[in-house]
Amino acid sequence: MNYYQEVTLLPDPTVPLDFLWQKVYQQIHIALVDNKTDQGNSAVAVAFPEYGSPGFRLGKKVRLIAVDSTTLETLDLAKWLSRLSDYVHIKSIQTVPENARPVSYIRRQVKGTSRIESDMQKKAMLWAKKSGQPLAQCLADLEKSRPTKHSRLPFIWVESQQSKSEQRGNRPFPLFIQCIEVDKAVEGTFNCYGLSQPNNDGQAFATVPHF
Repeated sequence: MNYYQEVTLLPDPTVPLDFLWQKVYQQIHIALVDNKTDQGNSAVAVAFPEYGSPGFRLGKKVRLIAVDSTTLETLDLAKWLSRLSDYVHIKSIQTVPENARPVSYIRRQVKGTSRIESDMQKKAMLWAKKSGQPLAQCLADLEKSRPTKHSRLPFIWVESQQSKSEQRGNRPFPLFIQCIEVDKAVEGTFNCYGLSQPNNDGQAFATVPHF
């Protein structure tokens, strides 16, 4: 990944940072879907140079990164963010510095309360059927290992363009993003949220430069 384009979010008292992230990232997602490869992946990845910042933990910057500058030129990010031009500053396409270190930004599934309850009911019913114990007893036993719904990972509310195209329910959901530091760069694919996917052998995630 040799070229990048940086976007700085410019919140104000009427448009808080978390809401602005939702609007900006949704447009980035739409742009990546519109420019996806024949395999359904994205040739453009995202990176968060201020990841881990106090307050909103993604900070105020996002970078779009690609192997060549032509890919970013074709994406034409300014077009997709034109309606938000008062709230973003888009830099020109630049070369990634040589001292950048590799990281992976991946999506983490974090279950909500309703999903946790549903999963526990299903597990308890299966265990009751196999063991012959009362359902209430199985639920009580599972309660000891109930997963938590809390996560310190930063997230952005987004809507899936794939769900929309397939005419499925398209409610906003929290996209939890985790940053993984690695020792060396790994080639691979990125989904249409710009996040890393596992490489061909499934042993490591694709990386992007961090600087």
